[in-house]
Amino acid sequence: MTHVSYLWTPSPVPSLPVRGSDQRLPINRLFFVGRNYHAHAAEMGKPVDKSVERPFYFTKSPQTLTQSGATVAYPPETGNYHFEMELVVAIGKTGFRVPAEQAHEIIYGYGCGLDMTRRDLQLVARDKGRPWDLGKDVEQSSVASEIVPMPGKIIESGAIELSINGQVKQQSDIDKLIWNVREIIADLSQFYHLQPGDLIYTGTPEGVGAVVPGDQISGRVEAVCDIQLTVGQPA
Repeated sequence: MTHVSYLWTPSPVPSLPVRGSDQRLPINRLFFVGRNYHAHAAEMGKPVDKSVERPFYFTKSPQTLTQSGATVAYPPETGNYHFEMELVVAIGKTGFRVPAEQAHEIIYGYGCGLDMTRRDLQLVARDKGRPWDLGKDVEQSSVASEIVPMPGKIIESGAIELSINGQVKQQSDIDKLIWNVREIIADLSQFYHLQPGDLIYTGTPEGVGAVVPGDQISGRVEAVCDIQLTVGQPA
């Protein structure tokens, strides 16, 4: 076996804890579904007509992954940092052009996620037709809980909610997803060879809003798990 010598020590593989196991789930890629609840799409001023549209996606660097319970610094160059609570699907097997009726076969489990967003920068980019990277691919902005193994299971319903300092801000149900878990996997796998360790953040319901340093974020997906995050002072 050839020895590889690096100029400096590579970063460790991003990973998440797995409920009931001392092994961690190594993370490959982070996919996010945009505007996947009608009420959220409406509050963003971009309603969705499923009859003529397909889902759309953006990605974040795996290095933005942050584990639930962390304190993260309020990021630079924004005055409007938003929370977005999401159900996360963890892929456990390879899959390409997966039929919707077989989507369950490549699921390893689920978790809770927060897609933290520089909303002001995202909207400027959106309105100018530019990429969303500065608004979305933010350091420490892909927050995730432990992964709960549920191989082969499709979650079709269940309460999803988020609170700031104990006050409920987002409250909906997974059954209100515009494109459900099966449809997301089937569509995304038309574009990518999905791999074990890929995470899919399935979209956020209405009620997104800004946080300030000191805020305590807590969220949950019914019958899955909880998630927590503290917003720290600017770096």
